[in-house]
Amino acid sequence: MLYPKKSLGQNFLRSKSALMKIIEAADLKPDDVVLEVGPGEGILTSALLEKAGKVIAVEKDDRLIPFLRQKFSREIEIGKLTLIHEDILEFSIFNFQFSNYKLIANIPYYITGALLKNFLQSDSQPSKMVLLLQKEVAKRIVQSAKGRLKESILSISVKVYGEPRYVDTVKAECFSPQPKVDSAILSIENISKKFFTENNLNEENFFSLVKTGFKSKRKILIGNLGISKHPELEKILAEAGITRKTRAEEISVSQWAKLAKALS
Repeated sequence: MLYPKKSLGQNFLRSKSALMKIIEAADLKPDDVVLEVGPGEGILTSALLEKAGKVIAVEKDDRLIPFLRQKFSREIEIGKLTLIHEDILEFSIFNFQFSNYKLIANIPYYITGALLKNFLQSDSQPSKMVLLLQKEVAKRIVQSAKGRLKESILSISVKVYGEPRYVDTVKAECFSPQPKVDSAILSIENISKKFFTENNLNEENFFSLVKTGFKSKRKILIGNLGISKHPELEKILAEAGITRKTRAEEISVSQWAKLAKALS
């Protein structure tokens, strides 16, 4: 029996219902290529192989590689499954010759931000991502709290590249071992870099501005950006519909775009 490795943040999914919701959210077609992150025991992998044309599964845990090779020996032999022993944060999609793919994963909580950044900012973005991640993180990415925007660097980073959708909650008891918090299925659809091309913005400069805006959560935006560096800042904020007392977490993606264009 294979036991989840705590050091890798492994929590194996045991819910068939959650599994089917992931597959449904992925909207897989017979010619789709899927990049699966952390196949674990291969439960999700089996379901993906039934629906997609090809699956590339990237697994970091060396204990699981022989097990997965044996379990999917036929699929590997006919080229339907490619199993790669590697850390997904070091993996390069450019080694594969295809123009379109979907990323599907039950990811360890601690790599959420890094994985989203790596693939959303990549020059070879997936067309869609379906992820199992911490419920509160998924909610923060998708929803507003009590009618007021509560953005974060992560939520803005997702929204400038795609359309996040909260699919469903997955209770902690659906995993082995059971994590301390509930998870959620998050779908990110229509992934592209249109936001930057349509607004004529440089990605690096945009994120540099956002990070500066969030530098100190207790400070208002104008304080973080530094009015002494930008004498026209108050006027620029007003033109973007941002008041002097507004904090970074209260600013929408469209307002960040206006601000970045004005300050560029």
